[in-house]
Amino acid sequence: MAKDKFSRYIWLVDTIYRANGITFEEINEKWLRNSMSDGLDLPLKTFHNHRNAIEEIFDINIVCDRRNGYRYYIENADDMKKGGVRTWLLNTFAVNNLINESHHLKRRILFEQIPSGQKHLTTIIEAMRDSRTLEMTYKSFWRQDSYTAEVEPYFVKVFRQRWYMVAKNTEKDALRIYALDRVQEMRETDNGFAFPKDFDPEEYFYNSFGIIHDDNCPPEIVDLKVYGTQREYFRTLPLHHSQKEVETENEYSVFRYYLSPTYDFVQEILSHGCEVEVLSPEHLRNEIRWHAEVIVKRTSGGEPDKAN
Repeated sequence: MAKDKFSRYIWLVDTIYRANGITFEEINEKWLRNSMSDGLDLPLKTFHNHRNAIEEIFDINIVCDRRNGYRYYIENADDMKKGGVRTWLLNTFAVNNLINESHHLKRRILFEQIPSGQKHLTTIIEAMRDSRTLEMTYKSFWRQDSYTAEVEPYFVKVFRQRWYMVAKNTEKDALRIYALDRVQEMRETDNGFAFPKDFDPEEYFYNSFGIIHDDNCPPEIVDLKVYGTQREYFRTLPLHHSQKEVETENEYSVFRYYLSPTYDFVQEILSHGCEVEVLSPEHLRNEIRWHAEVIVKRTSGGEPDKAN
């Protein structure tokens, strides 16, 4: 299955990365201790097929040092420490792989669950690699019925335990963002497409907080006043790459951002309750105030007025 193949790739990268030099025989020994093996050896041909797929999909090169006992290692492994998808893959799956090798620990380590949309990841990544379109059946939260669409997969992004695909809808000739947990069926077609050479996925979300890209919500300066110990969470895990602490007092700090204050950013502010105050812009401050008034009216049994 595609999901199992994806997990095999990650396991192999993580195993070789952690070993910093390992023979095929040692890889096979670790493979046999993993639940994915079902007690069967890893065929050498399968190992090399996985190496090639990992290089094509993730741009991670597994090379063999023949002068050092035919030991395999990750080429330019130091680059993986700089961040990006490769580091995320290791950080996400390394602990999970270790737990699979230590069955008696499984009940003592708890994870956040990611919806089953991740099962489509390999199909999407392979379609991006092959420059092929995808045909999928999708059920949006905003439509009563599901629909089928052909899309050109540009890139994938994870946000708040959900996987998303940014793809060009061929019928509408426009980019759309699809949550993978709402995909009911998906298959790669024989239709090719050309990924725009001037398109930069990081640039697409550069001024966004989460997964919403809205041309009608331009980026602007946002100042948040964060009270008490809550500001320590902001310091250790910034909300956005533009975050700067521009004022520090005994009771609070002011953090400044340059981003698009979209719906998901509003939800993030609200999640911090009374610990965060919007200083500017005024329209965002008013929107947060309206939400607070709705909460007060609903808790007191009243009906909230509509936001302006």
